[in-house]
Amino acid sequence: MNIRRHISTAAVAGASVLGLLALSACSTADATRTDDGKLKVAASFYPMEFLAEQIGGDHVEVTGLTKPGVEPHDLTLTAQQTAQLSTVGAVVYLKGLQPAVDDAIAQSGVENVADAAALTSLEAHGTEVDGHDHAGGEHAHSESGGGKDPHIWLDPVKYAEVAKGVNKTLAKADPDHKADYQKNTDALVKKLRALDADFKDGLKKRASDTFITTHAAFGYLAERYGLTEEAISGLDPESEPSAHRVKSLHTLAKEHHVSTVFFETIANPATARTLAGDLHLKTDVLDPLEGITAKSRGKDYFGVQRANLAALQKALGSK
Repeated sequence: MNIRRHISTAAVAGASVLGLLALSACSTADATRTDDGKLKVAASFYPMEFLAEQIGGDHVEVTGLTKPGVEPHDLTLTAQQTAQLSTVGAVVYLKGLQPAVDDAIAQSGVENVADAAALTSLEAHGTEVDGHDHAGGEHAHSESGGGKDPHIWLDPVKYAEVAKGVNKTLAKADPDHKADYQKNTDALVKKLRALDADFKDGLKKRASDTFITTHAAFGYLAERYGLTEEAISGLDPESEPSAHRVKSLHTLAKEHHVSTVFFETIANPATARTLAGDLHLKTDVLDPLEGITAKSRGKDYFGVQRANLAALQKALGSK
């Protein structure tokens, strides 16, 4: 009798332990899912967030770490945001752009990570990027800002390469919906190819090749379409230009028949407006697409990119 009671108690205790372990395992697995079963995805800033949403579709819940209107380069994360990264199923980010995000991801232990910087090739760009072919196929770069240029999303071709990598990461994190992720990726890449064709066709016939921007965000776009970007400052949107740089901009604006100085919706436009005033040039917006706000000339990536194309066509005298 006592023996049977002892065996029965031990069996119940063992079953309870196994039940708790099973519940614990389920709880751990469910941490990367919403209550309705969607995969939790964290994205560092708008271009990465847009990719995750477009590719993930109805199967993901995407949380952007950079709020609209916040300069991505200066982002700091709260302790809560850092802790939440350990509960997501996948992360989409661009290593090197936001140090706070890089550190948080390294600490999170997230298994499925798409790093846009590793999904396409990055180049070192300075304040001047010449997109024309030169002897030996080299591009001319001057006053190098140091380090690689992260603004790959402004080139539709490079952005499409990143999209394909994000697709693989989401499929690995959520293999049950692999076919849907592939379908969504194919549709997105098709739209990006169409955008690339629009830029090529829209900028074919132009009176000038050179445009001036606040900071060096459009180097990849300039290279893709044979333009020359002249930035007031380097890759850092908050950096101040040297007196030598301002003087050289005065000279090149006259030599290359520059009509417009472009500023951004997030960064301070004071320097751009001052330069334009000194040279009696027009000002307009060329959006680096680091975030969507009420001031953005478009509701999403494609809307803003087509607004950028229209602004470049007007500034460069495209027909």
